[in-house]
Amino acid sequence: MANHRCGWCAGDALYEAYHDEEWGVPVYDDDTLFEFLILETFQAGLSWITILRKRENFRKAFDNFDYKKIAKYDAQKIDRLLQDAGIIRNKLKINATISNAKAFMDVQKEFGSFSDYIWTFTDGKPIKNSFKHYKDAPANTPLSDAISKDLKKRGFKFVGSTVVYAHMQATGMVNDHEVGCFRYDEV
Repeated sequence: MANHRCGWCAGDALYEAYHDEEWGVPVYDDDTLFEFLILETFQAGLSWITILRKRENFRKAFDNFDYKKIAKYDAQKIDRLLQDAGIIRNKLKINATISNAKAFMDVQKEFGSFSDYIWTFTDGKPIKNSFKHYKDAPANTPLSDAISKDLKKRGFKFVGSTVVYAHMQATGMVNDHEVGCFRYDEV
C-alpha cells in the first residue's frame, strides 16, 4: 500500500495528478490562493472534477486569474464570459468573481497580503486531521463558518462555509488526506 491515495480521486488521471501534486499542499502565494478561491466559487453546487477539467479554460477566460484585471471587468467582458462554453456560464458566479477580486485587493491593502489574512485563522500552520476515510471529513467546520462569515463581511460572494472548507482543503490550511494516503505525511 505504498501508493495508497485518498478514495475520492481514484481512477481518474487528472484527479489523481491534482491529488498527488496540489491538494492539501499549504499555499501562501496570493495568486494561487485567488485562483483556488475563484475555482471553488464556480464549483459551488457542482463536482470538483467538473471544475478541474475546465481549469485551463477558466485560466484563459479570466486572464490567468489576474485579480487586478478581473476587478476591472465591464459589461462587455461579462457578456463574452457568458458566451464561453469552456467555463461555467453562471452570471451570478461571474459577477461574484469580479466583486471577489475587488474584495481580495481590499484585504491585501488591510493585511499586506491575502495570505497573511487567511492564515491568521490557523495561526499560519495547517490543521492536521486524521481521517481514515475521505468520507469522514466534514463538509464544513466551526472554523470554516467563522472564515465564511468574515469573508462575507468583507464583501466576498459565494463563500459559504462549505466553499470555504473546500478552499481550506485545497490550499492546505487543513490536511484532510486519509491517514493511509501516501500524501498524508508529505503535506
